[in-house]
Amino acid sequence: MPTFDVVSKVDHAEVKNAFVQAEKELAQRFDFKGTDASLELADDSVTVKASTDERVRAAYDILVGKLTRRNVSLKHFETEKTEASGQSSRKMRVSIKEGIPSDKAKKIVKLIKEAGLKVSASIVEDTVRVSGKKRDELQDAIAFLRTKADELELSLQYQNFRD
Repeated sequence: MPTFDVVSKVDHAEVKNAFVQAEKELAQRFDFKGTDASLELADDSVTVKASTDERVRAAYDILVGKLTRRNVSLKHFETEKTEASGQSSRKMRVSIKEGIPSDKAKKIVKLIKEAGLKVSASIVEDTVRVSGKKRDELQDAIAFLRTKADELELSLQYQNFRD
């Protein structure tokens, strides 16, 4: 029985490349001289530091620009409020979200059932597995989910397409 998985994953290599490019731009730009603007990359977050809230926001905007050029969806990133980091500096944590939350997975399954497609969907950990009798039915399901991507507020990928 043909199946495929609906996932929401970040391409970490592209995130790292965008991060390195943003760091280089911060180091070279004249308007960031003396602001102690920096970026720190962890596995599940990016920390943006600078001397003022405006500089933090501007450094984050540079990172966003580099991410969009590398086709990394911004739906994977969630910013938090800026907070004090020492006496004269500010920082903002940006979380990197991966996987489909259970409420969104339930919504995907519900949308597929309501669409009347001849496929069945089930939740497996942080993915949704869709199975059907024919390959064409699965391709219809993928096309349907692509039209609903904005409603789901997720960046979805379709993997493990098996006959």
